Amino acid sequence: MMKKGLTLFAALLTLMGCNSQKKSETADETKASKCLVVYYSQTGATRQVAQLFAQQLGADLVSLEVEQPYDGTYQETIERCQKEMAAGEVPTLKPLTTDFAQYDIIFLGYPIWFGTYAQPIASLVKQVDFSGKKIVPFCTFGSGGLAASAEHLKKALPQADIQPGYGVRNARTAKAPAEVDRFLKENGYMAGKVEKLPDYSPQQAVTPEEAEIFNAACGDYQYPLGTPVTVGKRETAQGTDYRFSAQSQDAQGHNVMATIYVTVSNEAGTKPEFTEVVR
Repeated sequence: MMKKGLTLFAALLTLMGCNSQKKSETADETKASKCLVVYYSQTGATRQVAQLFAQQLGADLVSLEVEQPYDGTYQETIERCQKEMAAGEVPTLKPLTTDFAQYDIIFLGYPIWFGTYAQPIASLVKQVDFSGKKIVPFCTFGSGGLAASAEHLKKALPQADIQPGYGVRNARTAKAPAEVDRFLKENGYMAGKVEKLPDYSPQQAVTPEEAEIFNAACGDYQYPLGTPVTVGKRETAQGTDYRFSAQSQDAQGHNVMATIYVTVSNEAGTKPEFTEVVR
């Protein structure tokens, strides 16, 4: 009897966490899913976020490494990436020992380079068959790139199911634990409920006070983020979120409209900070 009970207990343990019962897309049934968190990190920021995902989910964790590391200066790394991308080349990954076929859901993490996923991820998607897999992207960035990189993943992996992802600025990784927890619960990857965030109000012309908030959040960023034109906002338990539409420029210097998200915390002494730029 005791042996039978232990066997049953062990079976139940295999159904815990992300390697366990996950809410289905129809929200009225669940299925057992085995998850993997795989990531590339150059500076350590993406590694921090990947570890959060793995810890929260109880998932396996795999770090990608390249044979010739990107360990030069900032300018040397930029020049190398530009040459690789212009030539359609990707770096060689160190041998992979993970059997990707045994996983149902793959959380794929990377830094944003030149507006998309880092070059080692380009190597991975060429090397591994992700057909039929659910891919959940997550990334770290200076200003943005989640939406664009997800679209590039869809093109690179047409047989995979690319899910909504999570992104965080390198300057805000201290906020990642709470945000990852919300993301996983909100999307049904982890048990628990979170309060639904309200919708943003309709866009209205920016007031001088709102322009000051924008400038306080974006003024010290290393690249100009543009001039705010309209704004929508929402109140949350943590503070006020703003969605600015701003006249900006893309990497090629073309005039574009950008959406810039700014948050103002209720905590005393904190300054406004921008969370993401979407061009």
